[in-house]
Amino acid sequence: MARPHRIWVVDDDPELRQMLQRYLGDQGYEVRCLANGQQLTARLESQRPDLVVLDLMLPGDDGLCLLRRLRDGGDDLPVLMLTGKGDAVDRIIGLEQGADDYLAKPFLPRELTARIEAVLRRRGSGPAGAPQAEASPIPFGAWVLHPSSRQLERQGQPVSITSGEFSLLLAFAQHPHRPLSRERLIELSRGPTSDTDARSMDVQVSRLRRLVEDDPSQPRHIQTVWGYGYVFVPDGQPRV
Repeated sequence: MARPHRIWVVDDDPELRQMLQRYLGDQGYEVRCLANGQQLTARLESQRPDLVVLDLMLPGDDGLCLLRRLRDGGDDLPVLMLTGKGDAVDRIIGLEQGADDYLAKPFLPRELTARIEAVLRRRGSGPAGAPQAEASPIPFGAWVLHPSSRQLERQGQPVSITSGEFSLLLAFAQHPHRPLSRERLIELSRGPTSDTDARSMDVQVSRLRRLVEDDPSQPRHIQTVWGYGYVFVPDGQPRV
């Protein structure tokens, strides 16, 4: 029997922690609640969850600082960011730093579980960007994408990539030379029920370019189709 997914909730609101501990536990998750970033950092030295629900506004190191530290250290731990304002700026900054998804407070607990499951599907198995046991590696330029193991390599060396970045890159790689609108990319990488907007998709494409392009300002593999969206070019040749 498969073990339950381990979810860590990092939030300084004791009432919210207590509510989520009870609710997520009732949904079958193994839940640990932490009050601040120091507790998260200490726990990560010896343990690892399947996903962290991370509040943006924390005492001491805030959620963005903690997320940046994880990503700068090459850690692709799935992170769902909670924002207090629902401000588009907070959402975009969180995505730029490598958050897998975001949810604005106040929220319905059922919506949180839906977001958690969507991120876990992208990391594990599911319709949008899921691993494919029989899929062959996809080479492009100096890179190789491995759909079955959800790994990215550059010249034979593994490169850290978040679950959201992998799902978006896989969507591109599976549709080479085919212009894709932002809406189609959202459907392919996030699923048809996602509420990701076009601006957030632009942010994720920009982040992915910083990962795989030698010069993100002049991308060769993920090229812009002006007025429409983007196109993936495996050989990096300019489109005519």
